[in-house]
Amino acid sequence: MTRLGGTDPVDWNLAVATANRIVRPGPEVGRDEARAIVAELRRHAGTSQHHVREFTGLDTRGPDTPVLIVDRPGWVRANVAGFRELLRPMIDRMRERRAAVPGGSALTMVGGKVTGVEVGMLMAFLSSRVLGQYETFAPTTTQLPGGERGGGRLLLVAPNIVHVERELGVDPHDFRLWVCLHEETHRTQFGAVPWLRDHLEGEIQSFLSEADMDPSTLLERIRGAAQSFSGRGPEGGTETTGTGDPAGDPAAAKSSPAPGSPAPGSLVELVQTPRQREILDRLTAVMSLLEGHADYVMDGVGPRVVPSVVEIREKFAQRRRTGAGRLDRVLRRALGMDAKLRQYRDGERFVRAVVDEVGMAGFNRVWTSPNTLPTRSEIARPEEWVARVRPAAGTGG
Repeated sequence: MTRLGGTDPVDWNLAVATANRIVRPGPEVGRDEARAIVAELRRHAGTSQHHVREFTGLDTRGPDTPVLIVDRPGWVRANVAGFRELLRPMIDRMRERRAAVPGGSALTMVGGKVTGVEVGMLMAFLSSRVLGQYETFAPTTTQLPGGERGGGRLLLVAPNIVHVERELGVDPHDFRLWVCLHEETHRTQFGAVPWLRDHLEGEIQSFLSEADMDPSTLLERIRGAAQSFSGRGPEGGTETTGTGDPAGDPAAAKSSPAPGSPAPGSLVELVQTPRQREILDRLTAVMSLLEGHADYVMDGVGPRVVPSVVEIREKFAQRRRTGAGRLDRVLRRALGMDAKLRQYRDGERFVRAVVDEVGMAGFNRVWTSPNTLPTRSEIARPEEWVARVRPAAGTGG
């Protein structure tokens, strides 16, 4: 990580250092076993690529992006680098505003340290829960190689995969292949759809450009978010318990809560402007598509190549729903992770319904351009997407 200096609103080096200090250790694995696990994950990633391409009909048409087997600190470094790159335009604007204020540089230096610690704590929490990720925004470096066409690498977090397979008591070799099938689908999506990365980055930058830079307004919204999660919402509501409920999903914020009801959504949801909500609707639809497609492919390929897939799917689905404990459930909801679980379910239902109606080739029209991506309402009503896209394609499917 390159030091940005004291004028940056986030001390990224401190974020990495903080995460590395407090991240929980992974499961105990001997050196020989660790080497065998890394080799097996690389092998499964390679075979998964063939299975995914054959099942989906998608072709990457270019050089493969690398597969990196990482530990928790390695995942942190990659994602902090990605956040830093993605947030750079917004942070540059914040730096310029602070520089125009007397004493602003000093305030930024202090604030950057505080924010760096907070980001580090968040990344440490997440680093123990991610099994794999297609990371596309971090710039290519010696330690973090990417695709030849710029950006992109598949991260498989070995300690977390081993931890979950042991926790579930499933066949480790089957589980590792099953995880690779899901993550390889994401690598295939971005490899086969060249415009997808730029489209996502553009949407995220539009979202960030609408961010409210007024500190007092932002503080007020964060305080409201904190009150909602402590059960002291402005409407007098109490926190809804449990996991996977609508209160943990961005869809819950489409309408104002009734008096006495819980405040909507996650912390991210509560600090949005109206324009950001529009952009988030599109981002939510895209992420639901990508996650649902990966789950659909994993379920479609799994029975052919993963002997114990039924047991793995049932146990993993139960783990997704329940989390590890009360604190884990509260943090998942506050960070919007329950919304991600809903994306898996809604997106998978959309993909399944469309493939059943028009076949895989018909579904693959979704990758034609940003205009053929489903809207948020179409994710819930796949027949509307089929009706909109089929005539444009000039065929009956």
